[in-house]
Amino acid sequence: MSRYNFKLTESKWQTIWKEKKSFSAFKNSNKPKYYILEMFPYPSGRIHMGHVRNYTLGDVVARYKKARGFNVLHPMGWDAFGLPAENAAIENNTHPAKWTNENIKTMRKQLKTMGLSYDWSREISTCDPKYYRHEQKMFLDFLNAGLAYRKESWVNWDPVEKTVLANEQVINGKGWRSGSEVQKRKLSQWFLRISAFSKDLLDDMKNLDRWPEKVKLMQTNWIGRSEGAYINFKIFNNQKKLKVYTTRPDTIFGATFCALSPNHELSQSLAKTNKSVETFILECNRMGTSEIEIEKADKRGINTGLTCQHPFISTKKLPIFIANFVLMEYGTGAIFGCPAHDQRDLDFALKYQLEIIPVVSLNGNHTTINKTAFTDNGIMINSMFLDGLDTFTAKKQIIKKIQELKVGKGTTNYRLRDWGVSRQRYWGCPIPIIHCKKCGIIPVPEKDLPITLPTDAEFNQSGNPLDSHPSWKYVPCPKCKKDAQRETDTFDTFFESSWYYARFTDPQNSISGFSKEAANYWLPVDQYIGGVEHAVLHLLYSRFFMRALQKCGYVSHKEPFSGLMTQGMICHSTYKDTQGNWVPPSEIIELEKSKYKLIKDGSTVTTGRSEKMSKSKKNVIDPEFIISTYGADTARLFMLSDSPPDRDLDWTDSGIEGAWKYINKLWRLITEESESLISANTSKPMQFNKAELFWRRLIHKTIFEVSNDLDKFHFNKAVARIRTLTNEIGSFKPSNNNMKWIKREGFETIIKLINPIMPHLAEELWEKLGQKKALVETTWPNVNTLLLVDEKTTIAVQVNGKLRGTIDLPIDLEKSAVEVIALNLDTVKSKIKNSNIKKIIIVPNKIVNVVI
Repeated sequence: MSRYNFKLTESKWQTIWKEKKSFSAFKNSNKPKYYILEMFPYPSGRIHMGHVRNYTLGDVVARYKKARGFNVLHPMGWDAFGLPAENAAIENNTHPAKWTNENIKTMRKQLKTMGLSYDWSREISTCDPKYYRHEQKMFLDFLNAGLAYRKESWVNWDPVEKTVLANEQVINGKGWRSGSEVQKRKLSQWFLRISAFSKDLLDDMKNLDRWPEKVKLMQTNWIGRSEGAYINFKIFNNQKKLKVYTTRPDTIFGATFCALSPNHELSQSLAKTNKSVETFILECNRMGTSEIEIEKADKRGINTGLTCQHPFISTKKLPIFIANFVLMEYGTGAIFGCPAHDQRDLDFALKYQLEIIPVVSLNGNHTTINKTAFTDNGIMINSMFLDGLDTFTAKKQIIKKIQELKVGKGTTNYRLRDWGVSRQRYWGCPIPIIHCKKCGIIPVPEKDLPITLPTDAEFNQSGNPLDSHPSWKYVPCPKCKKDAQRETDTFDTFFESSWYYARFTDPQNSISGFSKEAANYWLPVDQYIGGVEHAVLHLLYSRFFMRALQKCGYVSHKEPFSGLMTQGMICHSTYKDTQGNWVPPSEIIELEKSKYKLIKDGSTVTTGRSEKMSKSKKNVIDPEFIISTYGADTARLFMLSDSPPDRDLDWTDSGIEGAWKYINKLWRLITEESESLISANTSKPMQFNKAELFWRRLIHKTIFEVSNDLDKFHFNKAVARIRTLTNEIGSFKPSNNNMKWIKREGFETIIKLINPIMPHLAEELWEKLGQKKALVETTWPNVNTLLLVDEKTTIAVQVNGKLRGTIDLPIDLEKSAVEVIALNLDTVKSKIKNSNIKKIIIVPNKIVNVVI
């Protein structure tokens, strides 16, 4: 036979699936629903190998669940707003909309060559006014419900992108996209009240049992629940009190100073009359804002000249500093410093020669603190009425005393802060607000939605093009009709991606974005797939958004994603030429194992370690080249073969060639023997001998194991088992009609098992075997559980402890199967009749006891 012609086959079946609308999703009460969704892509221009892996994983799940009888929703869309499009407009002298739509067209075409089982009729683009008009309405509903508000606050400012960043978008003190040092600025911003759901978001984490533990831990840490106390320190020569939040009130007797955030109200007040304080605050606002950055930074401060009274020692005065390591975003923006038991406080105290008083020791004995703070639990010392208590008891006692003296109170605090959604850029969803000098902040009337972007914005100047537009922002006030101005900030693009999964349930709905009926039927997403880098940003915002939508009556559910899979990265070896420049794999040739040279001049190439594919290191492989050279099924097979989906995958030429060889082997094996096989749909023989049963057991064990692997997302194990079965079934020549029937069963089983993985090849081979019904409409192969093991055992079946019969079953048969067979015994059914079954007790391989 000739080599497998993937180009003809893949084009053929993609056309058939499209014409038959094989993947269109509709509500169907006769089938259990299954909503599978991969994180939708940003339309950057071309798909990359990370896309190929992500969408292959989702497609395998979608096709498998469809074959298992589920009503599957599997949509695709585009996360189309964002600064890259605006930057491209500046660089290429084009409009962001034109750049974005051209990229979508290109990437859509590329994705379709992969044979993905998407319902393309549900395709959405977040930059389409038909999409974002609904989120404008949602924002107005949030505003009405008290979940959105505007205030002046300190924000993270990216000086390169000239926009505000949420705390979650500041990575190691730098902008998550630009990589530039983030600064602090005070601006009027729009916020969503995510902090109102802190407890709920944290408590409901326990219900996300199909989420990776590492993601739940990241969210738990970000929400940051802590038990502590507010303590008020009286400021001398001042009518005000300094309110401090602490998680270690037990160390209050070790307090030797207090410190303010540079952006604390008192700090700002002092800066107005003190040039040194003003200069210090400006320096602080130029440093990184992340906790990691602050930990690494030299601990610096400035003495305000103010002092406050220790709440339990009336004669003790504590100096008040402004310090660069105190965050305004956490607690009250003020701390008491206990150098002996906090490393940052200790570093600060050593620098400024402040007193260090140990108040906790490991065993209650006196201890000395030098350069390392003692941060463990222990026994209280030097703490008056707390002496001798363990730290846990001391915390309870000191909080009780604080409340008795009315100098503070115990409290539960959360690290999570409200989500600032204002961005100073053009290519985003306009915030539907009008500012009127007379009427103040006025929501845009719903009848005037959507507020669309002007098409004639200028991008040749710095700052937000909407703010400098000559006409767009000037409108009459909806209330008083006098001159007013639109809000020129646009939404953070995470706003769009926080509800798109709901839009997919009813994408043609022009009234409310989606109907509650459709959302309640399809949501939550049963399986969500995407990168772990979105653990805090996108996933936390989506969880909040779902709760906000529920509060406003849009949906009945709280959680958007009941299951989550985070896939690993695609990695490739890196290469450098003799000048130390990165070299792409396409420009080198292998001389011998691990030795390479440049194709153009034969010079030596140095091989580096395998790293995540990136344009900067040029270690990328173009998916379009792979698909055009080997076919989509080969790329899909390789993506699933070499490692579990949650781990990084190393791309190798030998790996993709190995996948291609297997495909051709399977093609030759089945096509060469197809005509000699017993005809399709021939009845199963009545009996099989021991040798024949061996082959049938092999087939059905593989069905059982591959099904189990796919249920657990062990795709690489499933591929390995299918390859083993291929080798086994291909190794024997049928000697009679029974064996011919078994060989056909083996071939048909292999084809059905590879269908989610290599759907084009599977459909073509299925047709070659004489099957008339398309494989996409064919059910998953059934397992004959009696063939799973070689031995049987007799099990006693009881009702309320009395024997009602026996059944012969395979040893170690699944409990669910044992239960079904036992309940179908006539003697058991007659005894149970209409009684309610309280429980079923199964002793493996021995007894089934039905309790009524």
